[in-house]
Amino acid sequence: MKMFARPSPNHDTRPGAIDMLVLHYTGMKTAEEALARLCDPQARVSAHYTVDLDGKVYAHVPEERRAWHAGISYWAGERNINGCSVGIEIVNPGHEFGYVAFPKAQIAAVIDLARGIVARHTIPRARVVAHSDVAPARKEDPGELFPWAELAEGGVGLWPFQSVSLSGAAEETEGGVDRATRDAFLKNLGDFGYGVPPEVDVPVEKLVRAFQRHWRPWKIDGVIDAESVLRLGTLLAALS
Repeated sequence: MKMFARPSPNHDTRPGAIDMLVLHYTGMKTAEEALARLCDPQARVSAHYTVDLDGKVYAHVPEERRAWHAGISYWAGERNINGCSVGIEIVNPGHEFGYVAFPKAQIAAVIDLARGIVARHTIPRARVVAHSDVAPARKEDPGELFPWAELAEGGVGLWPFQSVSLSGAAEETEGGVDRATRDAFLKNLGDFGYGVPPEVDVPVEKLVRAFQRHWRPWKIDGVIDAESVLRLGTLLAALS
């Protein structure tokens, strides 16, 4: 992993300990455009690191400082996600500019970088999350093509499923569930960490899409179906 200094002025005092890692994609046409924005004092956004397509890592903000990457967000009762997390931006044009798969060299660098971060701060596997997990009403990144299973195999994050890739698309579902199962699913989402109504003002469909984008990426329809229920149950069981 090659590390390059690209300091950003956009940071402030961190209010407490680090116990989360949040992964993003840059969502801009080029890496240089994204780097310029992250380092622009007028933009008032930043992350701790950016990982380029070829695996180069740019360091923007020291980990002991609060970078401004998550925005309005929520996870497991915490609303100041910037204050307790390290943020990694991953170069990718995103859904707006032609979303593409992440190159192997880039993911290898993400795993290497993230492994060091979670070790330094003793970050639990279930608190390695997507930007879309903590801000489901606003964000889709790093998106359904991000290889969470590969990350987990590298010792970062959680993936307690036998199906580890988009080959899982063969696991068809049979539509929605009854009201009691729906209510139980939403409660379990909250127990896992997601912000659910009325605690967080987010449309249920977007919340379910965020869950599916991370944990059932081959079918993102916002429908609470049997497969989504099963996968959430598997996640909760992995934490017990």
